[in-house]
Amino acid sequence: MESNKDEALKCLAIAQKHRDAGNFSAARKFTRKSISLFATPEAEKLLESIEAAAAGAGPLSEDAATTNGTNGSPQASSSATQTHPSAAGSKHRSTDATKAAGKEKREYTVEQLKVVKRVKGCKITDYYEILELKRDCGETEIKKAYRKLALALHPDKNGAPGADEAFKMVSKAFQVLSDPQKRAAFDQHGSDPESRFSGMSSGRSPGFSPAPFTSFEGEMSPEELFNMFFGGGMNGGFGTSPFGGPVFTATFGPGGFSRTRVHVNGRAPPPNAQGGQGQARPLFIQLLPLLLLFAFSILSALPNLFSSSTPDPRFAFSQSSRFNVERQTNNLGIRYHVNGPEFLNHPKIAADLAGGSVRRGSALARFESHVEHAYTQDRYAECQRGMNERERRKEAEIGFFGVGTDWEKVKRIEAEKIESCEELRRLGVLG
Repeated sequence: MESNKDEALKCLAIAQKHRDAGNFSAARKFTRKSISLFATPEAEKLLESIEAAAAGAGPLSEDAATTNGTNGSPQASSSATQTHPSAAGSKHRSTDATKAAGKEKREYTVEQLKVVKRVKGCKITDYYEILELKRDCGETEIKKAYRKLALALHPDKNGAPGADEAFKMVSKAFQVLSDPQKRAAFDQHGSDPESRFSGMSSGRSPGFSPAPFTSFEGEMSPEELFNMFFGGGMNGGFGTSPFGGPVFTATFGPGGFSRTRVHVNGRAPPPNAQGGQGQARPLFIQLLPLLLLFAFSILSALPNLFSSSTPDPRFAFSQSSRFNVERQTNNLGIRYHVNGPEFLNHPKIAADLAGGSVRRGSALARFESHVEHAYTQDRYAECQRGMNERERRKEAEIGFFGVGTDWEKVKRIEAEKIESCEELRRLGVLG
C-alpha cells in the first residue's frame, strides 16, 4: 500500500546499516519487514545479497557480530546472545547451544533441502502458498499442512541451510490462517494482519477480560506453537513446569490457537485474588450462566425438532463422477453440476421439477439463488485478487518517482483484462 512506503524505506535503510556492520540476522529481519510493508525491487535485491553474504560468512558470523557490538565484554556478550528477541518475540537459544550448533555439522537430505527452498521461495506474506493450500481450504486442511511442514522443517530434524527461517514462515502462516479474524483480514488486504499498518490489531479476543494472575498472549514463537501442537500427547495442554514457571493451556477453536497463562510460579492463583474475604456464592448462582446457556440452546433447537426440513442437494461448478448431471440456473444462466439421484429424489425440488417451470419462491428457485450467490462470490474474490496483483505489478514497474519507467509497459498492465472480473460484468453483477 502507498501509505506504507515511507515506513518500508525506513526499514530498508536500517537493514542496509546492519548489513554493512555484518549483522546479517537483523538485516534480513528489517529487509523482510520492508517487503511486507511495501515490496520494492531494491528490497528484493538487498535480501538476495544478505542471504548470499550470510551463506558465505558461515554460522559463526552472527556470534562474532554480537561479540563486537558489546566492545569485547564477555558478560555483555553472553547477556546479549541469550536475550535478544526474534521476529516472533521469542528468545533464542543460549550461547553454548549456538556455539555447539556452529561446530557440529548439521545433516540433511536432498528432500529436506528441497522443502526449505520451496518455502523460502515464497513471498513472506503469501501464507496460502507457504502451506501449499487453496484459498477455500478448511480448518482440517490447514492443520494437516502445518503438521506436515512443521515436522519436515523443525531445526532439530532439518539441518539444511535456511531451515530455521522456513520453519518461522510456516509457523507464522499457520497462526494467521488458523484464526478466522486474521484470515479474513489477510484475504481482504493481502498483508500481515498483525502489522500495525494492515488495519487490524492483534489485541485480545473479544469477550475476554484478563483476571488477576491470568494473561492472554498475542503472537507465539514458532517453538511454542510447535510444542503446543505436538506436545503433551497432542492434546494441546501442558502440566506443571518443572522449573516453577507459569503453566500454559492451549486451545484450537474459532479464534485459532490461543495460549492462556493460568499459574504463576507453579502455584494456582489464590481464590481471593482481589482481596475479598466474603463467603462463596451459592452453587446455583455459580451455575446460572451455564443453565441459561443450556436453556437458550434448547429453545433455539425447538423449531428444528418440529419441522421436517430437508437440506438442499450438494452441487459443484465442475463435473466429476459424483456430480454427474449438469444444470443451468434460470436467472443468470450459471452452469453447475449435481448428483442425479440425490437431486431428483429431493422431496421439494422433485415436486418443482414435475411442475415444469421454476416458480418464484419455490424450493428450486431458492436453491438456484444459493448457487448463483456462491458462484458470484467466488468470482468476486478472484477478481479482487487479480486487481490487487495487477496494481502490485504496476507499482513495481513504476518504482521510485517513475525514473526510467517503461510507461508503455505500464499502460499494457493497466489494459490487461481479468477473467473473473469480465465474467462478473457479463453476468451484470459488476458495473
